[in-house]
This record gives sequence, C-alpha cells and structure tokens, in this order.
Amino acid sequence: MEDRAIVALYWKRAETAILETKKQYGRLLLSISRGILKSEEDAEECENDTYLKAWNTIPPKRPEKLSAFLAKITRNLSLDRYDAKHAEKRGGGEVPLLLDELAEVIADEAAFPAETEDLSEVLNAFLGRLKPDARTIFLRRYWFGDSVQEISARSGFGESKIKMSLLRTRQSLQEALEKEGYRV
Repeated sequence: MEDRAIVALYWKRAETAILETKKQYGRLLLSISRGILKSEEDAEECENDTYLKAWNTIPPKRPEKLSAFLAKITRNLSLDRYDAKHAEKRGGGEVPLLLDELAEVIADEAAFPAETEDLSEVLNAFLGRLKPDARTIFLRRYWFGDSVQEISARSGFGESKIKMSLLRTRQSLQEALEKEGYRV
C-alpha cells in the first residue's frame, strides 16, 4: 500500500491504518529502535509507541514521506527511552559514544544562528554530496545507532575503513557547517 493511501486511512480514523503501517514499515522501525536500545523488548515497545504517536499526530499532520515521519518518531522515542534507562549510568553504551563523536562537529544549539529548518537543509545537502558508501556508513552510525562492528559486518568493509570514513565525514561536515556560518 502506498504512503498516500495509508495516510488517508489515518485521516479517516480507520484502525487498519496501523496494521498497514506495521506491514509496510515495521521492520524499518524495529531496526532503528534496536540499533539504539540493543534490546528486542524495548525496540518492540518503541515500535508500538510509534504507531500510537502516529495515530495521535495524523491528523492534523499530513506527512509527505511517511517512512521518514515514522523513522523520526521511532528514533526520538528510542533515544528518550535510552536516556530514561541510562540516567544513572552515564558514559556506558553506544549512544553516549555517538553523541561524543558528533560533539566534535556540532558544539551546541547556541552555535547555530539559523532556524532548525536551515540546518536541516545544510545537512541534507551535505549528505547528498557524499559518496554512497560514505553516506550509508554515516547514517548507519549516527541515525540508526549501529556500532562500527555492525556496520563492518553489514557492509563488508573492515572496521578500520569504517572508522576512517566516519572521521573524514565528520571533518567534512564540520567544514560544511563552518562554510555556512555555523560555529563549531
């Protein structure tokens, strides 16, 4: 079923919208959540929470790209759950490591003079200019939360190549942000 048809089901308040969403995007949503939480049970709960949030958000929203809309919800719910579970155990796990890696490039919100949409456009343009392998590695690491080992197994590249690609991409991102007037 196409995104437009699924969104139309949400607008009609048809319960089949959730079933169709799960059929179409359940594996993607679980993959995102699993990569962040490293727990099947928590990932399944986040997937189900995503369907509830989509149900409560559509309408009034009418997402153009349903997969991206749902992925963003899942990612945010997963990160919130991760934070809640690790509030007392800061420093362990993959998510703090990911944030530390990106902190070298993106200092904090005060460093950004423009609106969030402007930053989003800069990031999308940056990702669009990357070679496919570099883009996939970067997104697997910083969007899906995959470890270097998981990316290596998935891509067939050695871990050292993955690490070097991530380093070079972060450096390129920093240069791109500085060129656009962002303090990093």
